[in-house]
Amino acid sequence: MNLLIIEDEKDLAESVIKYLNQEGYHCEWANSYKEASEKTHLYTYDCILVDITLPDGSGMNIVEQLKKVKSTSGIIIISAKNSVDDKIKGLDVGADDYLAKPFDLSELNARIKSVIRRRNFDGNNEIIFKEITVCTEERLVKINGAPLSLTKKEYDLLIYFISNQNRVITKNSIAEHLWGDYMDMADSYDFIYAHLKNLRKKIIKLGGNDYIQTVYGVGYKFTQF
Repeated sequence: MNLLIIEDEKDLAESVIKYLNQEGYHCEWANSYKEASEKTHLYTYDCILVDITLPDGSGMNIVEQLKKVKSTSGIIIISAKNSVDDKIKGLDVGADDYLAKPFDLSELNARIKSVIRRRNFDGNNEIIFKEITVCTEERLVKINGAPLSLTKKEYDLLIYFISNQNRVITKNSIAEHLWGDYMDMADSYDFIYAHLKNLRKKIIKLGGNDYIQTVYGVGYKFTQF
């Protein structure tokens, strides 16, 4: 899962990113309103953490911009402002959750999981697609009840496909989802092919079907037969 942390306090941002990386997320950081606006305009994230008070603008305006363009990203406001009015205003402009500082990192992680679960999986911890079962809390995958061993990228790729069933997903979207803005430095999609090939091979080896269809010249579609 791809996250954007919009936070100008360097020490806090680094501790959040370190913790969330250990929890299996890919995190990007924006420390100003300008940088956050650029990233949210160029890239799509599963969840965005937004501090309200930024040195060159209000995080609340970023939330409003995201809602205006109908962004699919989950949004959690993290702020030192802790009044009921602030929380109501943040939720009213479209944030999915509001967490006051200081907060426990494990609570932040729980809220991120909750937002992603509500937005992508109808609030369920367990996703079932035909013979494929995914337990998102434990990041476990089973095929016909047998455990499937996946790398982090292969797991993220499978979740991304299941979250976007029957939609054509471009190679660029996949690359952004798995590598974020680091993708800008890549000069080919060869690494996507490698992860796709391995994911397909592992699922088929356990008796599963290959639901990933190639849409030539565009990308891929995860769909039932």
